[in-house]
Amino acid sequence: MKRVLAIDIGASSGRHIVGWLENGQWRTDEVYRFENGVTERGGHLCWDIDALLDHVKKGIALAKARYEIESLSIDTWGVDYVLLNGDETICPVYAYRDRRTEAVIEKVHEKMPFSELYRRTGIQFQPFNTVYQLVADREAGRLEQATDFLMIPEYLMYRLCGAKSHEYTNATTTGMVNAKTGEYDPEIIDALELPKHLFHPLQQPGTEIGMYEGIKVVLCATHDTGSAVEGIPMEGNQPYISSGTWSLLGAKTEKPITDEASEIANWSNEGGVGYTRYQKNIMGMWLVNRLRAELCPETPWSEITAEAEASTFDETVDANANAFLAPESMQAAFDAALRTKPQTAWDCFRCAYRSLALSYKQAIEELERNTGKTYDKLYIVGGGAKNAFLNRLTEEATGKTVLALPIEATALGNLNIQMGADNPSVT
Repeated sequence: MKRVLAIDIGASSGRHIVGWLENGQWRTDEVYRFENGVTERGGHLCWDIDALLDHVKKGIALAKARYEIESLSIDTWGVDYVLLNGDETICPVYAYRDRRTEAVIEKVHEKMPFSELYRRTGIQFQPFNTVYQLVADREAGRLEQATDFLMIPEYLMYRLCGAKSHEYTNATTTGMVNAKTGEYDPEIIDALELPKHLFHPLQQPGTEIGMYEGIKVVLCATHDTGSAVEGIPMEGNQPYISSGTWSLLGAKTEKPITDEASEIANWSNEGGVGYTRYQKNIMGMWLVNRLRAELCPETPWSEITAEAEASTFDETVDANANAFLAPESMQAAFDAALRTKPQTAWDCFRCAYRSLALSYKQAIEELERNTGKTYDKLYIVGGGAKNAFLNRLTEEATGKTVLALPIEATALGNLNIQMGADNPSVT
């Protein structure tokens, strides 16, 4: 029986999931899980790329010990990358929450205004977009010796099979892929004086790129949200939220929507598997994850949500405000944004959950205006789908029927692409 391995790595954890089809349904087995997170080096936030690779290899070994694996693929978060000088990794590998791009954003927009970047790429403004990171690297001299740049999952697969690949869905998160051609935009590269040799033709999900210890290495949609959308057993075309550290809310569209209204509302047009993912980044479970780490790290989530639900604190914040991106203290960031200081930790959590639900409401309203369509359902997948309190708040705020599917949608999408399957159900 054909078995395939999905390696799904998020900003806070990773997992190795073996999948196989029985009677048209996915059967899965999580064989390995590990923690991930940024580290601070020299005042910057970085990824321990060597530790990530070690975890990838350890999980593969465990999967091989239990099953005969035919193929594997890796997906991770977007925008971050590794620079190479030949076979040598250029360190550090910066994390997107690092603030090094702040000094270059204005310089980038002087060379190519954001309105022009958006018209070309359809990618929403985020201070950590790869385009700004690469210019920061250029100014720091880090590109002078760089022969290649690989997005994080492509780098990890390169270390497995030796192929330097450039997958389409993840490349679109760079803010440098032309929305019409589906390739890196040479005019952006020229305007920002980036080395042309770093940018290669893009490959589609499903492409086999090499072998690792007798296992085929295949490109899935290596941006985790691209795989997550492929893993949703959706009836028709309805909005989705891939709910994790970030909440990615959007819908499939036949072509990019790069008009002024989309630019003003900061919507993104990211690559999908045969479609565009018209979506928006929302701060997501990062807010409550950091509050928990700071205020009550040993308290179970069930108790936190119960106490938050019982709280009567009703003030909210702008969940997407830059102040919440990487504060030293998430509690202090909430205190500074509120007129009334929360009296308990549970007040903070209630504020965070209600603020997220309101941000979902605003995004749904923008989505319907910009697409000219009305939706009646909202699919939620990922870790946040398990949060019944937030799901109820979201249903109340949006007026949509929330279908919360606490499944490993990203891993399932990864498996679907490797298997060439079309959203089988999961058991």
